[in-house]
Amino acid sequence: MAATINSVTSKSLGTLIHFEKTTNGIYGSTSLGKFKICLFTDSIFQISITRDDQFENFSYAVIAKPSTIIFEVIDNEKSILIKTASTQLLISKNHVRFSFQTLDGKIINEDDSFGTSWIGDQVTTYKKLQPNERFIGLGEKTGGLDRKGSAYQNWTTDAYGYGNGADPLYCSTPFYIGVHNQLQYGIYFDNSYKTFFNFGASNNRYSSFSADAGEMNYYFIHGNSVAEIIKDYTHLTGRMEMPPVWSIGYQQCRYSYYPDKEIYTLANTFREKDIPADVIVLDIHYMDKYKIFTWDPKNFPNPKELISSLREQGFHVVVMCDPGIKVEPGYDAYDDGVKQNVFIKYPDGENYQGQVWPGWCHFPDFTNPTTREWWATKFKDYVNLGIDGFWNDMNEIATWGHSLPENLEFDFEGNKATTRRGRNLFGFQMARSTYEGTKKLLKGKRPFNLTRSGFSGIQRYSAVWTGDNVSYDEHMLLGVRLVNSMGLTGIAFAGYDAGGFVGDANTKLFARWISIASLSPFFRAHTMINTRDSEPWSYGEEVESICRNYIKFRYQLMPYIYSLFYDASQTGMPVQRSLAINHAHDYRIYDGKYYNQYLFGPSILVAPVESNKELLKIFFPEGEWVDVYTGKIWAGNQETIVESPIHKLPVFIRSGSVLPMQASAANTSIKQEELALHIYCGNNSSEFLLYQDDGDTFDYQSGKSSKRLIQMNGVENKVTISASEGDFTSSYKKIKIVLHGSSAEKISFNGKTLVLSHQVHSFFAPLEKYDPINEPDSMGEENVKIAFAEYTSEKIELSWS
Repeated sequence: MAATINSVTSKSLGTLIHFEKTTNGIYGSTSLGKFKICLFTDSIFQISITRDDQFENFSYAVIAKPSTIIFEVIDNEKSILIKTASTQLLISKNHVRFSFQTLDGKIINEDDSFGTSWIGDQVTTYKKLQPNERFIGLGEKTGGLDRKGSAYQNWTTDAYGYGNGADPLYCSTPFYIGVHNQLQYGIYFDNSYKTFFNFGASNNRYSSFSADAGEMNYYFIHGNSVAEIIKDYTHLTGRMEMPPVWSIGYQQCRYSYYPDKEIYTLANTFREKDIPADVIVLDIHYMDKYKIFTWDPKNFPNPKELISSLREQGFHVVVMCDPGIKVEPGYDAYDDGVKQNVFIKYPDGENYQGQVWPGWCHFPDFTNPTTREWWATKFKDYVNLGIDGFWNDMNEIATWGHSLPENLEFDFEGNKATTRRGRNLFGFQMARSTYEGTKKLLKGKRPFNLTRSGFSGIQRYSAVWTGDNVSYDEHMLLGVRLVNSMGLTGIAFAGYDAGGFVGDANTKLFARWISIASLSPFFRAHTMINTRDSEPWSYGEEVESICRNYIKFRYQLMPYIYSLFYDASQTGMPVQRSLAINHAHDYRIYDGKYYNQYLFGPSILVAPVESNKELLKIFFPEGEWVDVYTGKIWAGNQETIVESPIHKLPVFIRSGSVLPMQASAANTSIKQEELALHIYCGNNSSEFLLYQDDGDTFDYQSGKSSKRLIQMNGVENKVTISASEGDFTSSYKKIKIVLHGSSAEKISFNGKTLVLSHQVHSFFAPLEKYDPINEPDSMGEENVKIAFAEYTSEKIELSWS
């Protein structure tokens, strides 16, 4: 075996020569290199392997520091055992290989006999395929939920109109989760060179991850659940700050709205048609000849007046921000950038030029702290105009020719590197620069930041959208899977262009896409130049009614959705949750019939379906599920067929849940005075943390927020809401209690008996009668019981029988 491990073409780590215990793990030297084990927690092990004299010890992605933990190091004749309170790592001495195990010796993950090996500069770690092992995650990757049998690479790419099997795409997050035999683990490969992941593609022996160059530096995470692994991964790479509440409302975009008169008309139409919206997005045509930090003087002669007028109507403005700075003497960003020496260079010191929208451009080197500071100052004029939303695009780096030179130099905080190491990080560091700069300029207000490209840790600075998607059904469902997968890799604020960017949607496709997107984290409709209009009213009266219904449903759900974002900021838990988070070991969730399904938060099951299908086979996870339209109860742990007409996306509420909701409104800035508690009665129990703050500032970080734990005991028909924790005073004055699935006549509210009245309920308005002959399809309705009470920040106890 030794001859095959170190051959003429491939060299492995070799045999252990020496090791010593350190404060947080061990250090070891081998016949062909050295390794370092660093324990960040009981369940997070950093494995660093190199042939160089020193370890790199640098990361843009990882912000956590090792904790002080108790661990044992046991030196045996043939191995070393490192043991923590939850996990043990067995290291063989000849040859050096790593086996991660439970405390009772079950294999979680272990090296193949090749271990970590080098072929030239390329470094690879090989892992044995475990029986029935599946692989999930890796972020923005096409394909199904289970990555088994596939291979992928991470190399941020401008993937215009990408296909269903295209790889790579815009965003690189080299983190995956392995699942087998009631065990689960995560591996984050912290290397920004071009990386490759093979999950048993073209072989039945091993999975592997490799990099073209650099260090083998990965983090092994052992958790009792997929949710626990996501929490640990985001402990390493960071979590989002709370976004401005307006950014999770509906956003309308196209490439492009101009002149300004078209935008005035757009805003007025939303309000006249009673369709909620919070954001109008300005694509590249607002600029003067595509040059960032400028305005087209003909089409946008008075941007301040435009933005002020939109703000009076409750609209925020998000502007496109491209990194290319046109080479044009007299253009301030160019002149100042050259003067401040902030651009990416060739090795001989000449500023690199690449061609993109404005023409030949220089590109800021965002790995240089001086550049990040310079970039921040350029947003001052935007902020002074009242702009608080920023859209980082074309940052893979995208250039015409799609072949970025690999000899370009990046500063890397003073430790220079080339494109080979810097390309995957460019979009990440651009988004960081935009966020940090605008956050400072907004002086306590939260900016909204969106990016197309990113790397692990991007969630700290930006939402991410899935780029230039295409207007057809399969791409619609692909977008759902991409967001599900991005959620598994720490990106909680993610979404896609509803309606599709490339091509023309038809009436049914647009209606279906809006209904699905209304239950996604980032909700924006967008389309490209020379396509048909794609506003909610652009596809006829029926589609307009459907769009209005689902957009309004999202706004009713705002207390629930905003609380999910708080959860993401604290635990890394995604807003849109793959079924693998709670049901990783149920083989049915990996079936192609069901892998598009997801949970929107803990309580809402969404089953996306093509626009041309009116019947859908779905999988109900364990528990009971209530049809959101009719109140019909479906038993869990079964596969069945449900109806899916174009005006009814299959959506179900978990029995035993409490959904905090409110009335729909034109935008999120309108203060709400009534909190609606929709209680779905059943034999299950649940907990949900209701979170509030001002939705606009960072005051919540100093305690100006309200947190209330809602607990439901379905067996005893009780709901308890804890007293408000925090210094924020809610605008709510009343509580509307809505019992679903109960025949109770009375309810006790803090010991006071309230009479329940019967009501025929629907979250959705009936479709308008646009056909003079046929009646419109019903949205469904259910019988509920309701009562009203005064809102209080003190503890609330509800019970009924």
